Amino acid sequence: MTKPADQSDYLSLISDLALLIEAGRKAAVHYVNTALTGTYWLMGRRIVEYEQKGKKRAAYGEATLQRLSDDLTQRFGKGFSLAQLKNVRLFYLTYPEKSYTLSSQLKEVEKGQTPSGQSAPLHGGGSLFRGRTVVY
Repeated sequence: MTKPADQSDYLSLISDLALLIEAGRKAAVHYVNTALTGTYWLMGRRIVEYEQKGKKRAAYGEATLQRLSDDLTQRFGKGFSLAQLKNVRLFYLTYPEKSYTLSSQLKEVEKGQTPSGQSAPLHGGGSLFRGRTVVY
């Protein structure tokens, strides 16, 4: 017959498991946010490339973004509103050079400032990362 576990050993086990679960969740959030940030930047780049069609400046029209919004929302559900796609596009235009410093620049965007310290409000009055915790 086995002896019941000592209460203090059991509490130690629970504490250790809780630490592992919390660390795993933090790592998952980090990886998901990194993937989303990269995805948004790449989406913005692709939209700008499509709009510019090889020219220096785009003949920008909101109709393209609205159509993309409708089609992406139909295919993937929420998260692809016109305002969100404007934010994705602006994200790429603000940071056209993807680099390891992007994460520090993103923190400034979240504060509503460009790296130069100037105000940078995003379309729709919201953040590109509304409802998400951006962790780097």
